[in-house]
Amino acid sequence: MKIFVGLGNPGGQYAQNRHNIGFMALEAIAEAHGFQPWKPRFQGHVAEGRLGGDKVMLLKPATFMNLSGQAVGEAMRFYKLEPADVMVFHDELDLAPGRIKVKTGGGHAGHNGLRSIHAHIGEAYGRVRMGIGHPGRKELVAGYVLHDFGKADAGWLDDVLRGVSDGAPDLARGDAGKFMNAVGLRVSPPRSGGGVAPAKPAKAKPHTAAP
Repeated sequence: MKIFVGLGNPGGQYAQNRHNIGFMALEAIAEAHGFQPWKPRFQGHVAEGRLGGDKVMLLKPATFMNLSGQAVGEAMRFYKLEPADVMVFHDELDLAPGRIKVKTGGGHAGHNGLRSIHAHIGEAYGRVRMGIGHPGRKELVAGYVLHDFGKADAGWLDDVLRGVSDGAPDLARGDAGKFMNAVGLRVSPPRSGGGVAPAKPAKAKPHTAAP
């Protein structure tokens, strides 16, 4: 069994924030793959289902970003899983809007959600780093991540979320390369004559993770 964790803040006022792109990713996966309805559990909300041949639980912590690790640790201990069975989807300031990278282990780079997860389960879990860009100055980060995506972001954001949904079974199976390819096909679809169309320009400013 795998746990896919999306990071964000609970409540309608935060639903479209850049900081909540992790929640958005899980909601897209749940809808695309026919997961069971969301229900409260593990200090968050969970939806259960299958991605290919793998059983997966989607978890959106309801503890607010800074305490995300409480929900993740509780769920992991309940199922007697290892950090390697956990994949966290989160906003990434150091990647341009629309860029995605997958990694395992490493630091939290100041992201408070990751910092909390580190404290509860260590660092040896997987991450899907979802680029939102950076506002340019450190003092602007908190306001930037807690601000809604703009209309100019709608196109690339939809492509990324669809790509994440397409590639989710590959990610559950442990094939990060195929997952990235699925995202790439949405963000930079092949041209009819062959080759790959140039990536759509991202007009969003950069972002990181804060509260």
